Amino acid sequence: MSIGIVGSGTMGAGIAQVAAQAGYEVFLWDLNEELVQSGLANIQKSLNMIAQKGETTVETAKQCLERINTTTNLANLSSSDFIIESVIEKLEIKKSLFKKLDGLCPPETILATNTSGLSITELAAATNRQEKVIGTHFFIPPPRMEPVELVQGYHTSEATLKETEKLLISFGKTVIKVKDSPLFVFNRIINPMINEAIFVLQEGLATAEDIDKVMKLAGHHPIGPLALADFCGLDVVLMVSETLFRDTGDTKYRTPVLLRQLVSAGHLGRKTGKGFFEY
Repeated sequence: MSIGIVGSGTMGAGIAQVAAQAGYEVFLWDLNEELVQSGLANIQKSLNMIAQKGETTVETAKQCLERINTTTNLANLSSSDFIIESVIEKLEIKKSLFKKLDGLCPPETILATNTSGLSITELAAATNRQEKVIGTHFFIPPPRMEPVELVQGYHTSEATLKETEKLLISFGKTVIKVKDSPLFVFNRIINPMINEAIFVLQEGLATAEDIDKVMKLAGHHPIGPLALADFCGLDVVLMVSETLFRDTGDTKYRTPVLLRQLVSAGHLGRKTGKGFFEY
């Protein structure tokens, strides 16, 4: 069985690594050679790290890397048995890709999306195989994080649900079944907590360090909400807030001004070296 991965960024490369480690042949696609080689380099770096920690052997890591094929031609994914899309969280871009994949792939191919909250039902509507479109929301970083939200769209069939669940279990993941809804489960619950931490900071009630400290010590969280926001990317946190507020109309998802200011300034967290904290 072969797995096609559309997008070689942090999430796409991570999912490709997970699939290859599970023994599957992987075809990793992106727009140009520079992007796919960057994704492959990140996978190699990750595999080297786990080999150094003794979690796998150097030979096994090498074999895993050899199972990953890179391509800039989307048609090369048409022979994949299962495809997981993981590109930018823009609905129109994803719909365009799903339409192209639908035309390239045999009717039995399942098309999955790693979206963190866009409508599976709407993405499926861009294809002629709505019963074979499903959401597989991995968490960052995919090789380390155990859960995957398995999201059933309005037309997703039970057969597709069961086949995808079986595949994810073979990846070593714990499946969390979710009905299609704005931002699914994790983001819907975690976003108000992150936003409230930002409001507390914005109002000057405590420092960023102390906000995270109290949540770790009193709340038993492994990471504070502001550090978590930096880790996820403040642009992603902003997108989640805006999507939830737009789709639900619930004021608990209102966006803090401070979050918008940091994103506008280009301070997106770990990936830019500065967010609520400096890295």
